[in-house]
Amino acid sequence: METKQFKRVLFGGDYNPEQWPKEVWYRDMQILTKADINEATINVFSWAQLQPSEERYNFSTLDEIINLLTENHFQIILATSTGAVPAWMAKRYPEVERTDFQGRQHRFGGRHNACPNSPIFRMYGRRLASKLAERYGQLENVICWHISNEYGGQCYCDNCAKMFRVWLKRHYSSLDKVNEAWNTHFWGHTFYDWDEIFPPNELGDAIGVDNSTIAGLSIDYRRFMSDSMLQNYVDERDTIREFDSKTPITTNLMGTFKDLDYFKWAKEMDLVSWDNYPAYNTPYSFTAMSHDLMRGLKNGAPFMLMEQTPSQQNWQPFNSLKRPGQMRAMSYQAMAHGADTIQYFQLRQSRGATEKFHGAVISHADTDNTRVFKETASLGKELEALGTETLGGRTPAKVAIIFDWDNYWALEYASGPNVLLKYVDQIHRYYAAFYRQNIAIDMIPTNLSAKQMSKYDLVVAPVLYMVKPGVAEQLTKYVNDGGNFIITFMSGIVDEHDNVYIGGYPGPLRKLMGVWVEEFDALPPEKNYQIKFNDQTTSRCNLICDIIHLEGAETLATYDKGEFYQNTPVITQNNIGAGSAIYVGTQLGDEGLDHLVKDLINRFDWEHYKTPTGIEITRRVNDGQTLYYLVNNTDETATIEWPVSGVDLLSGQEVAEGKIRVAAFDVKIVKKR
Repeated sequence: METKQFKRVLFGGDYNPEQWPKEVWYRDMQILTKADINEATINVFSWAQLQPSEERYNFSTLDEIINLLTENHFQIILATSTGAVPAWMAKRYPEVERTDFQGRQHRFGGRHNACPNSPIFRMYGRRLASKLAERYGQLENVICWHISNEYGGQCYCDNCAKMFRVWLKRHYSSLDKVNEAWNTHFWGHTFYDWDEIFPPNELGDAIGVDNSTIAGLSIDYRRFMSDSMLQNYVDERDTIREFDSKTPITTNLMGTFKDLDYFKWAKEMDLVSWDNYPAYNTPYSFTAMSHDLMRGLKNGAPFMLMEQTPSQQNWQPFNSLKRPGQMRAMSYQAMAHGADTIQYFQLRQSRGATEKFHGAVISHADTDNTRVFKETASLGKELEALGTETLGGRTPAKVAIIFDWDNYWALEYASGPNVLLKYVDQIHRYYAAFYRQNIAIDMIPTNLSAKQMSKYDLVVAPVLYMVKPGVAEQLTKYVNDGGNFIITFMSGIVDEHDNVYIGGYPGPLRKLMGVWVEEFDALPPEKNYQIKFNDQTTSRCNLICDIIHLEGAETLATYDKGEFYQNTPVITQNNIGAGSAIYVGTQLGDEGLDHLVKDLINRFDWEHYKTPTGIEITRRVNDGQTLYYLVNNTDETATIEWPVSGVDLLSGQEVAEGKIRVAAFDVKIVKKR
């Protein structure tokens, strides 16, 4: 199916005029147009207004909003409004409301408040999407469909229990296979009837949201919940397609959000969109990693930055203002990592309820004479002047990092070895080490073939705790054919059901890595040890220390003094076929990771740039054109070594190779000569 493509950088965001009297709408059009806003995302939470009762629909207000936006030349992203059910539905059909982890069925309120397996919710969600698509699907300025909003959460109700059993029958076919997969003989948890299986909530198997007696059950329930919500998305998508065959369809994702397997979701989405809300102290590298993960969901395709705030959030513990120039820098950071749109939540600030203090283009001051509005308008003018220069660019990367939701869930259900061991933290530590050298990174799933991985010099898989069927074979072929691979401690431990591979860690990766891990020492936070590389460089280490035996690999670093495993291997390399496999048996300090990355740079001669902390250089390539993005994410001026000559598309000025001054929150997009 061929879908319509965006012909400009979309600049806009969530707009809720139905919350305001009509005289405000007309004022908004004047103010937003002044800022070169060219897009509005509408109808995100309007179900109650569109369908005031079970049999009655009323599209008159939405008609007026769409007509007004059309008259003022706005492009429209049209949401389906199914992110929160109307009160009448919850009253008449209580089963549409979710049951929480404690076993309590909720009453009407909040959002994401519908059970994804409620037949009533699914029926009315499809029906609403159908009516919207039939009414508005052929409008030229409806350029994207936005299904629901920020899917997430869990439900543990009877409907979900019934559908979970159906899901299990489809995946396992027999109770014997379920019992085997979940190792239910442990503690005498064997199931003899499908109806004996319930969701893992606080009244049953689970010890806590992230703790479980039968981890295999809890991991499968995570998979089932992700699939259930994905089915809600597919329900509405397919209904829209009955009336609109070309307009792209998406839903807004949330970076490293734990609940949903986004690689699986992306297969059902025409394009990826996501909401970027870093806190005041979120590392710049973590935001960059999140952008790269969203880009990686569809094999490097550009994504939509569906939401960010022009100023401050309202829902974090400390909702600091963005400093002057910071919103612009963050917007261009998103573009540098693959965004083709810059959008906000929200265009006009709400006057009441929970998000009334969430920043907006038009604030409570209700004027265009604010710092935030002036910065937004300035960015709008720049984006308008850019035209199509930045659209469609891809990021050439020679290094990939594996991110996998099954591993995310399984590692954090594991009881032990260290409560401080968190999946995303470990991924970010390695990403940040490459980020400090401005090395381009692709985020990839576990299920790529050796051929698909062959475009990378290096694949890194921190804490690859769960090795699913076929993964070890493809990684081995990738390395044999000339690829290079890194894993860390807590890798190759369990299969897809969370059962340990017997025969020594790292299980099916043991031969590839050329090591055998006998046991691992969990260090409390007050303990740090030291390792020593072969060139005598030292580094701190903590969290986990593997006790490693060589089986063909060579030692790159050993534990230094201080423990019974001193002078034993901690980092190893196994040369196999035309490639190599490196095992890192502890959590390295930043200095150790930097040493490892610098050795890899010397080996592979990757394009990289040394810049002060918080200043990044990236590039995107499209149709032979290369754009280099320079983003200073900090409030400090610096001088850097700039790598290429060209013209800065934002200022129109020539930029020469060599030392250049970079002001606080400065940005350049340099088109290479």
